[in-house]
Amino acid sequence: MTALDAASRPAATEGLSTTATGEPVPTAAERARSRLAGSNRWAGWLGPLGVAVFAFLLRLYRLRSPNLVAFDETYYAKDAWSLVHFGFVKEYLKDADGNTKTDINADIIHGHTTGLWSDQPSMVVHPEVGKWLIGLGEKAFGMDPFGWRIAACVIGALMVLVMCRLARRLTGSTALGCVAGLLLSLDGLHFVLSRLALLDIFLAFFVLCGVACVVNDRDWHRARLARLTEGQLGGDDWGPVRGVLFRPWLLLGGVCFGLAVGTKWSALYPLAAFGVLVFLWSGGARKSFGVRWARLRAVLTDGVPAFLLLVVVAGFVYVVSWTGWLVHADQYEEAYSQSQYRQFSGQGHCDDDDFVSDNPDSEARWPTATEADASGIGEVWQSLRSLWYYHQDVYTFHAHFLNCSTHHYESKPSGWPLINRPVGVAADTDIKPGEQGCDAPKDSVCYRQVLLIGTPVIWWGGAIALIFAGIMWLGTRDWRYGVIVVGALSTWLPWLMYDDRPIFFFYAIAMLPFLVLAITMAMGVLIGPSQQASTRRTVGVVVAGSFFVLALLNFAWFYPILSNELLTRGEWLDRIWFSRWV
Repeated sequence: MTALDAASRPAATEGLSTTATGEPVPTAAERARSRLAGSNRWAGWLGPLGVAVFAFLLRLYRLRSPNLVAFDETYYAKDAWSLVHFGFVKEYLKDADGNTKTDINADIIHGHTTGLWSDQPSMVVHPEVGKWLIGLGEKAFGMDPFGWRIAACVIGALMVLVMCRLARRLTGSTALGCVAGLLLSLDGLHFVLSRLALLDIFLAFFVLCGVACVVNDRDWHRARLARLTEGQLGGDDWGPVRGVLFRPWLLLGGVCFGLAVGTKWSALYPLAAFGVLVFLWSGGARKSFGVRWARLRAVLTDGVPAFLLLVVVAGFVYVVSWTGWLVHADQYEEAYSQSQYRQFSGQGHCDDDDFVSDNPDSEARWPTATEADASGIGEVWQSLRSLWYYHQDVYTFHAHFLNCSTHHYESKPSGWPLINRPVGVAADTDIKPGEQGCDAPKDSVCYRQVLLIGTPVIWWGGAIALIFAGIMWLGTRDWRYGVIVVGALSTWLPWLMYDDRPIFFFYAIAMLPFLVLAITMAMGVLIGPSQQASTRRTVGVVVAGSFFVLALLNFAWFYPILSNELLTRGEWLDRIWFSRWV
C-alpha cells in the first residue's frame, strides 16, 4: 500500500466532523451498529401489542352494526363467499327466496346462503387477495355482516401494530411508536374501513408492511456492511457483494407488495417508488463506507439483487394470488366462446356498442376462447394467456369505461388531505320520535349513519406535518422524512391522473399512515432528543400532548356517525361541519 493509498483510506474510528460539543461524529459503521441499540425490546413489543389490542376491541364492538350489506360490500362479500366455496367468482342472482319484493342482499341478511349464484363466472375488476381474506372470515363465522367484516377488523388492528413498530424504528422511541399507532387507531377513516368488507384496508395494510420491510432492510443492509468490512474500505473497493446478495427483509417486502398489488393495482406506484429508494439507500450506504462511484457500482452489487427480491418476487406472488382463477380458467374461456361474457372494447364511449357480447367472430375476443384445451405445461401456459387477456379487459374498464360514470360521493383526489368529500356507506334518516329510543322533538327525526370520514384533526394536522416533512427532507437530507414524503406522494398523486372518473375519498387510506408518521416525527422534533428536563422539552411535550388529546376528543365527537349510533337531527348536524359532507 502506498502512502497516498493509506492517506485516502478512511479510518475506522475517525469521524467526518465534530458535534456542537466537540465530540467526533460517529462513523458510518458506528451509526449502523447503534440503530435502536440499548432500547428495551420487551417494551418495544408489549407497548405496540397493547395498542393493537385496544384498536381491535374498539373495532370489534358492535361489528354487526349496521346489520345490512353496506355500500360496496354488495360486491366483495358475495365475491368472497363464491371464492372460498367454488374457487372462482360466479355471477350472483337478483333473488334467492322467490320473493321479488326483497333483493338478493336482503335474502342474504335473512340467512339465505344457497341458490345465490348462476353457473357463469363473473368479471371482477379487482384482484383477489382481499376477497380471499374476507372469505376466510365468512368461512369461519358465516355469511353475515360479522363474518364478512371480521377479516377487516383483524387486519386493521394488525396495521396499527405495524405502524407502532415502524414509527418506533424511525424515531428510536417506543413511546412515539405507540403514539403513532394510537393516532392511526383513532382516525375515523381507518376505523370505519376496519369495520367493512371493502378492499382498501387490506391494500393499506400490505403497503405499510412492504414499507416497513424496506425500512428494516435499510438498517439490516448497513449493519451487514459494517460487520463485513469492520469499517475498513478503500476508495477503489466495491465493498461486500456475496455477503449482501440475499436480503431477507427485501424478500419479505416483495411478498407484502405482491399481496398489496394482488388486492388493488394502485399498490404498483409505492412498489416502484420504494424500489427506487432501496437503490438510492444502497448506493448511499456504500458511499458512506468509502466506496467511490458508489451508486453506479450499486447498480450491479445491490440493484439487480434488490430488483429480483422486491419486484420479481412481488410479481410472482401476484400471479400466485390468481391461482383460483387459473385453475378455473376454462370456465372463463367457455363463457367467452359462448359469447356470454361481455368484453370491453376500450373505445371509451357510454353506449352498449362498447361491449362485445353477441359477435362470436369479433377480433376483440380472447384468442384462447376458441382454442382447444391443452394439457400439462401447455394448459398452464394457456391459462396464463387467458389471465393476461382478462387483465387487458379489466384495465380497459378502469381506464375507459368508468369515464362514463358518475357518483354522488365521488371526490377529487387533490382535496383528499382536506377531507373534501366523505362517503356515506349506510344511513337511516327517518327514525320517528319514540322509535328505537329516539327522543327528538315531535317535529323532527333521528338519524343513524356510517360515514367514511377521517378524523379532521389528524388529516388537517397531517397535511401540515407532510409539508414540514418535505422541508426537512430537502433541508437536512434525513432519509426518514424521505420515507414519509415518498410514501404519501406515491399513494396520492397517481390518482390525479384519473380524476375524470369516479374516485372516492376512502382510497386515501393508503396515504393515511404516512400522514400519521409525519405528525409523529414532528412531535419528536418538538420534544427533542434530550432526556433532560428543560423549558424546550416541557413546551414540546405540552404541544404534542395537546395535539394528541385534540385528536382523541375529535374522534370521540365523530364516533356516533362512524358507528351507526342513534342521533337526533340536531346532534347529527353538529357533526356535519360542511355542506359538502352531506
